[in-house]
Amino acid sequence: MSSIRGRAAAVTALALAAGALSGLPAHAATSAFGPAAPQNPYTAPAGGATTHGDSASAKTFTGAGFAGRPVTVTRSTLLAACPTLLHGADGALLALCTEYIGQAPSLKLLDKNTGNAVASLSITKGALLGGVYAYLDEQDRVVIVDGNRDLLRIAHTATTLTVVEKTSLASQIADGDAVVGVIPAYDGRVWFVTSGGTVGVAGAGAGYRLPDGEKVANSVSTVPGRFAVTSDHALYVFDTTTAVPTLLWRYAYDRGPARKPGQLSWGSGATPVFFGPATGYEYVAITDNADPHMNLIVLRTDGAGVPLCVQPLFTSVAASGTENAAVASGRSIFITNTYGYDYPALPDDAGPSVPADADFDGGVARIDVNTAGSGCATTWVTTTRSAALPRLSVTDGKLYTVVQDGLLNGFYAAAVDAGTGAVSDKALLGYGLVNPLQTAGTAIDRTYYQGTVTGLEVIRPS
Repeated sequence: MSSIRGRAAAVTALALAAGALSGLPAHAATSAFGPAAPQNPYTAPAGGATTHGDSASAKTFTGAGFAGRPVTVTRSTLLAACPTLLHGADGALLALCTEYIGQAPSLKLLDKNTGNAVASLSITKGALLGGVYAYLDEQDRVVIVDGNRDLLRIAHTATTLTVVEKTSLASQIADGDAVVGVIPAYDGRVWFVTSGGTVGVAGAGAGYRLPDGEKVANSVSTVPGRFAVTSDHALYVFDTTTAVPTLLWRYAYDRGPARKPGQLSWGSGATPVFFGPATGYEYVAITDNADPHMNLIVLRTDGAGVPLCVQPLFTSVAASGTENAAVASGRSIFITNTYGYDYPALPDDAGPSVPADADFDGGVARIDVNTAGSGCATTWVTTTRSAALPRLSVTDGKLYTVVQDGLLNGFYAAAVDAGTGAVSDKALLGYGLVNPLQTAGTAIDRTYYQGTVTGLEVIRPS
């Protein structure tokens, strides 16, 4: 998941249009999967703590999804697009949304059965609309940075949302800049990154400045002792045990000659993902923007910024690229191809794509790091047109997503077999106004929730 401004612009365009108008065998599911990164003690339980599931951004969850059973679909029209869904230890479902009126951000407490809003709280609008890459802390409070450069903690009851803490970051963030992502280190200190390239720790004074000309359009990830961020030029890994952000290594990836169609910014579309078969975080992965085919880049978290593999992706089609971060567990990485995906609007500073337009070929691929940790290879690749950022159940071995299919380009909730890539379950959600805009869903007790441009889809086994 990438540019907040891009998703906000896409939301705005579709909002205006709206106003006018059965599981794997155990050995197959788990053969290459491994442990998750350790639970971050300063976030809610992994699975629903961030839009990527946990602070490592692995996008996995435990417990089965809806696969293997007929489903019922309930649609909630919230007069807002809701790309970020969070849930904590108490099971409450919260959504960060962009309202149709004014395109201002809001936090919503949702009814898990109907998807309707029980409570709503406006968030001050900033340059990036604020709060898309937020998290739930260990007390199930939403932590975001708003347009006033205030770090907020927002608590909820069964029917209310209340700001209970407010900390100004104005002395650490320049006027006109805005926070893209915020996440706690494992010592509890809150790290953030701005679109203009400042990496900081709340309350710790001056941060680390990325080189001039580098911008950030993706979220951030943490594991014990480490923090990672991808700029539009390079991947950075920092030491979180020092008083101020200390760079361990930088890897400059191939950013290509221009933005590709189906992307919202020029450069990698990927939040860095920590994963691994032993500790759950010995590797970190991104995708690049090489021309014509992107590569998966896997590096050792505690290495020197030297890739252990650079794996070309989706080479059977003319070109490939992605706006989505990887899903990863153990030795396995899952990537979607968003090249040509038709976003209805783009960020003001996106720049032209090359080419100007392209068909959305789609594709999902699984790549595995070898057991020696010395390379990787593609295990399978399909032409499935994923229109959402998938989530992986390590319990039933399914990737849950929304696929775009058929003559009318309908959107279908789908489960994809992680062992083979086959689509095993499929249920029609609708057409244009249920577009998920390549955002991630989330799962609670076999029910899958997917934010769309118009609200929320509740996909429940019947």
